[in-house]
Amino acid sequence: MARKETAADAANTGRLKQIALTYKMTSKADPKIGLVLAAVGIITFGVLLAIGFLLGHPIYLGILGLLLAFLAMAIVFGRRAERAAFGQMEGQPGAAAAVLDNIGRGWTTTPAVAMNRSQDVVHRAVGKAGIVLVAEGNPNRVKSLLAAEKKKMARIVADVPVHDVVVGTGEGQVELKKLRTTMLKLPRVLTGPQVTATNDRLRALGDLMTNMPLPKGPLPKGMRMPKGGRMR
Repeated sequence: MARKETAADAANTGRLKQIALTYKMTSKADPKIGLVLAAVGIITFGVLLAIGFLLGHPIYLGILGLLLAFLAMAIVFGRRAERAAFGQMEGQPGAAAAVLDNIGRGWTTTPAVAMNRSQDVVHRAVGKAGIVLVAEGNPNRVKSLLAAEKKKMARIVADVPVHDVVVGTGEGQVELKKLRTTMLKLPRVLTGPQVTATNDRLRALGDLMTNMPLPKGPLPKGMRMPKGGRMR
């Protein structure tokens, strides 16, 4: 029994340390995180407590308000921590792939379906919104990569809508921290079976990952493409 309690205590301590570390890292990129969390907690608790007084049950709704306040704070903290982390990766080659890996259920992502020697890269995501090509790199160079990828896919998935997104901070580009939100806002036009069929057809095309080992997430700076890799 004592061993179980010790293991549980160690796990809880580890979680607290992880939360503290995450908060410390987030606060560097988002100095207002403390004030935002406090405001969310106070407002949530205050609203539920006020409703409790109006209904004549301040204790019950006060307890509920306290629980919901912690929940709301946790949700807000998680989202802002995620945005802060993505913000720190802004500009690093391959950073968009890390965002796509965490986009959520319903999406199938394939990193680095196209790349050139300058490390401009195109990733592909397939979901109910259709096919989304996410490019990162020089805005002028990625146009040719996107065009080539669309032309290649048009032979087998001409009936599926294709969206393209260029990650960056310039005009017409999408910031890395807003990439997930942007994709989730796309209209859903495909059914589940259609998404599955689209993925099956796209697998026939292959991608760079099947011919070249690339690390997940941001690529190391200075990394060069091997001469034997498929490029555009």
